[in-house]
Amino acid sequence: MKSRLVSGKAKPRGAYPHVKRVGDFIFISGTSSRLPDNSFAGVHQVDEMGTMHLDVREQTRAVLENIKDYLATEGATMDDVVDVTSFLVNMNDFAGYNEVYGEYFNSGSGPARTTVAVHQLPHPNLVVEIKAMAYKPL
Repeated sequence: MKSRLVSGKAKPRGAYPHVKRVGDFIFISGTSSRLPDNSFAGVHQVDEMGTMHLDVREQTRAVLENIKDYLATEGATMDDVVDVTSFLVNMNDFAGYNEVYGEYFNSGSGPARTTVAVHQLPHPNLVVEIKAMAYKPL
């Protein structure tokens, strides 16, 4: 077993790695759009009162790009992903999330997937978090 924190990425906010390899399987911890400076992709202040617009498409793209980078540390790609679990704070965001997800995976060869709504994620600016499992023989 090998665990890895990936440099240049946001540090986990707990005692877990970005990536864990167990034999031929690679597990990607729940991943958000948080950036290394602790800001978030897909969060835009829209007025002087501090109102925020949380863009599920932009956040989903950032999450999947992070996952892609994590997989690369183990010599894997998105084509090696076999299972995905996605967490949305609001199922009204499903269409936007699903649209971007379709840029990375397809129903013919993509991974199995479960998408669930959750009450909240670890920061109020987050609207999506994704964890993944890949299979890449050593």
